[in-house]
Amino acid sequence: MAHRIHSSWLTLFSMMAFAFINLCSGAPNPHQREMLKRQEASRQTGGSVTLTPRELQLSAYLHKLKVKEMASVPFPPSMHYFKARPFIQQSAIFKLLRKMPKGAALHVHSSVLASAEWLVRNVTYRPHCYICFAWGGSVRFLFSDGQPYPRWECLYWQLLESLRAGMANPDEFDNSLVRNLTLFTEDPEAAYPSQESVWARFDDAFLAISGLVTYAPVFRDYLYQSLEEFYGDNVMYLEIRSGLSKTYELDGSIHDKVWSLKAYQDVSAKFSAEHPDFLGIRIILSSHRIQSVSMIKAAVMDAIEMQKNFPELIAGFDLVGREDDGRPLWYFREALSLPADLGVNLPYYFHAGETDLEGTDVDANLLDALLFNSSRIGHGYALPHHPLVKELSRKKGVAVEVCPISNQVLKLVSDMRNHPAAVLMTEGHPVVISSDDPTLFGTSGLSYDFYEAFVGIGGLSANLGTLKELAMNSIKYSSLSPVLKKALLDMWQKKWDKFISDQCQ
Repeated sequence: MAHRIHSSWLTLFSMMAFAFINLCSGAPNPHQREMLKRQEASRQTGGSVTLTPRELQLSAYLHKLKVKEMASVPFPPSMHYFKARPFIQQSAIFKLLRKMPKGAALHVHSSVLASAEWLVRNVTYRPHCYICFAWGGSVRFLFSDGQPYPRWECLYWQLLESLRAGMANPDEFDNSLVRNLTLFTEDPEAAYPSQESVWARFDDAFLAISGLVTYAPVFRDYLYQSLEEFYGDNVMYLEIRSGLSKTYELDGSIHDKVWSLKAYQDVSAKFSAEHPDFLGIRIILSSHRIQSVSMIKAAVMDAIEMQKNFPELIAGFDLVGREDDGRPLWYFREALSLPADLGVNLPYYFHAGETDLEGTDVDANLLDALLFNSSRIGHGYALPHHPLVKELSRKKGVAVEVCPISNQVLKLVSDMRNHPAAVLMTEGHPVVISSDDPTLFGTSGLSYDFYEAFVGIGGLSANLGTLKELAMNSIKYSSLSPVLKKALLDMWQKKWDKFISDQCQ
């Protein structure tokens, strides 16, 4: 209620201010100008956050760093991330962001969380790991207790241990494997001239990684390593999109989805017990949007059943995959209406608006996500093109999961200063920052995406209040219960206070 009253007064104040402008003639009033500038600044993300004296001191320091950084040549947010990464790593702002408690990562995918270096230099050195060089130069992996049978694309499997033993330079070979598991390239513009080309490489890298991370013994270790990397970047909680790909054993036997959920549960509990300032994980079950209505119906029914059996672990359901190639949400309306028809609450967290194809059926996903009561919107890149949907999402408190580096690598935006989230942040639209697919992009945790959001998207207007609100938003708009949100917020506040104290000594 207080928020609505406050908003009403702001609206009334704005009307009076503009009426005053229209009634006045002659030279502008400098006091009125300052008043309007302050009012506009108060609307942006973090604009209404009250900072302590120490926070104001750190904010002033950040501003000085940002002024210097924005005058630098090259300016990292104006470059493709693959070229900008070494400059970002040298940035004093980035080093400070690495230390900042960032709350939660709410938009990340299960099989692309940990670094490709760890996958290659740890997992591929394990016994019984086979490799196949598929058509087009890509690779596939498989753990097996014997020579794997030929498959489509993989007619000949080689034991990696034997292959490396015959190499003069296995390190260079490992570097080539790392490149196969990421999209990284020194010349991204030439390597990926179109969205189609980068998405094809994106899908191929997913396939290469899957044979490693779905091997049952690796699955648990991989999740633990992923949590270590996010925790090391001062992230305290994750909501992971997972299709629950079938995990396999050395003899080729397959585990069911319940096994995977129990593995998530066990690893999360173990990690949280060993790291008391880490709250844990929840899973957003996902299915690919190229599937049929009947398949999505079955997936929704499975999600309802799994949420019933794992209520603390399962957060909800989503459709994933490239929107431009997949079917729009409205196509699946019969399947997505099942929970309401059955009187069941299955929260949705839809990818929507990850497109620049304005006016297409896919472009309607943003509206349909709200009509199906999506709790958050994944990406929402196209949201500024839909003023009514933007207004509705704000009124409903539906946060947008902004993944800056993902949007740039997948060729929606080239210069972060032109990212549509700049509009959302200046309007104070609920926004959270996440990293989508760290393995593929060569990021770690959230700091790289926070850098792009803070320095590039936010510009000089973004300050410590912006960072503070973004971190708190990740807790506020999470799927956690009110009790756990408060617990996580209290944990975060302690870390935040220590962070401020350490920086202001």
